[in-house]
Amino acid sequence: MITRTLSGTIQGVDVETVEIEVNAYDRDTPEPLQEPHFTLIGLPDAAVRESRDRVRTALSMHGVPLPTGVTTVNLAPASLRKTGGLYDLPIALCLCAFRGHFPRQILEESMVVGELSLTGEIRPIRGALPLAMHAKSLGLKQMILPRENVQEAAISGMRVFGVENLREARKLLASLEEAIPTQVKVEELFHKALREELDFRDVKGQDSAKRALLIAAAGSHNVLMVGQPGVGKSLIANRIPGIMPSMTLEESMEVTRIYSIAGLLPQGEGLVVRRPFRSPHHTVSDAGLMGGGSGIPRPGEVTLAHRGVLFLDELPEFRRNTLEALRQPMENGVVTLARSSGSYTFPCRFMMVGAMNPCPCGYYGSPDHRCHCTPMQVAAYRGRLSGPMLDRFDLHLEVPPLPRELLLSPHQGPTSAELRETVLEARARQRHRFQDTPIPDNAGIAGADLDRFCRLEENGRRYLEQALEARNLSARSYDRILRVARTCADLNGQEKITEAELAEAIQYRAMDQNPLAQTSW
Repeated sequence: MITRTLSGTIQGVDVETVEIEVNAYDRDTPEPLQEPHFTLIGLPDAAVRESRDRVRTALSMHGVPLPTGVTTVNLAPASLRKTGGLYDLPIALCLCAFRGHFPRQILEESMVVGELSLTGEIRPIRGALPLAMHAKSLGLKQMILPRENVQEAAISGMRVFGVENLREARKLLASLEEAIPTQVKVEELFHKALREELDFRDVKGQDSAKRALLIAAAGSHNVLMVGQPGVGKSLIANRIPGIMPSMTLEESMEVTRIYSIAGLLPQGEGLVVRRPFRSPHHTVSDAGLMGGGSGIPRPGEVTLAHRGVLFLDELPEFRRNTLEALRQPMENGVVTLARSSGSYTFPCRFMMVGAMNPCPCGYYGSPDHRCHCTPMQVAAYRGRLSGPMLDRFDLHLEVPPLPRELLLSPHQGPTSAELRETVLEARARQRHRFQDTPIPDNAGIAGADLDRFCRLEENGRRYLEQALEARNLSARSYDRILRVARTCADLNGQEKITEAELAEAIQYRAMDQNPLAQTSW
């Protein structure tokens, strides 16, 4: 007789249903010296094929006799490649149902996932949350999975049960009607798990940098910081998530889904509530940054930074082809990877923050004349960033060295909480403005909508036209200036964009000019 249950497989950041069918029987006159025949079909990889030995040993350790005849396990659909060890538990429970430990119908109404050890212990898996969300969308009654993953899966609202070993799983299914599923109050979890962010009060001086990052956080604009070593570029970048709006529940679920699939969900936390901050080293590979790997690709750093900040320190030191690969994801908010097994799309809507020195030695323009780089060396160093890549940064920010008297003074300036309140007010204006559109924020205004949402009066139009001609700015720079000016107006509490907002936005396009003309750098 055939026993069925449902499981799933992760395909990129999506889940595909896998139906597990087990057909087994006992011989009338079993031969004592003959091994029971166990066949596993359905395009399994090496890890899935090895589940035969794990299931056999785990069942024998728990006193469940194996069928003496032929056991055939089919993982459907046959055209979908199966990977990993999460099919061990459903196969073992199907064989337990064959022995009559509980009704077969219970398994048909459940999704079961879990990897078995040889002793029958159930190991944690990746992707518990997306699997639970998929089970809920299929209308299944319950989900059985490893206990370590139960808090994460319960966030989906699915009726979930966590088990530690095969014996506990059998007992659960034998008395499922009396069992109490794991429940998680998402709101309480959200507030408890929220950790204290790094505070901008720790940054002395740098008022111009704080203003620029306030604009960036208010409109989700990309920022490029240029400054000498030790002026605080990394210190500032690490505090950006603290002034961004807190994630909504929907965003938290989105990010948690990604981190669950990547196996990076923090221990003991079922929900990611803090905006991601990813800072890969400049030696990162294309696959590490964009996503990839053998077989089914996994999320890269750009996807792990989804809804948060991607910080690239020492930007010119990254390989040119690696940086150029970022251009399309920065524009579209998704990265698509084509493999022989199919095409996979990962979300990657992040705020990009780059940092670089003004020259190879880092001290170009220093008043003590420490820099001995030639103009050709400086131009070659800055030329590692292509024009199209520079265009994708909305704000080009100079971070000057801190005066000695300010360095020795006590901490001063606004806190992250105070800056966040200002950001929230600007975001509230944007939500009201874009409430009938799919536009999320000012940085997401499409070129066709700029005339509607960034309308200029005659004086402002003439002022911008003169600036574009004087600085020889590109069409993409023009779009960026309008979006940043729109955010500046929101921070100033006004709907009209005046010459003051345009002037502030234009000053953040300094790298669009001849880089050697910037004597302060």
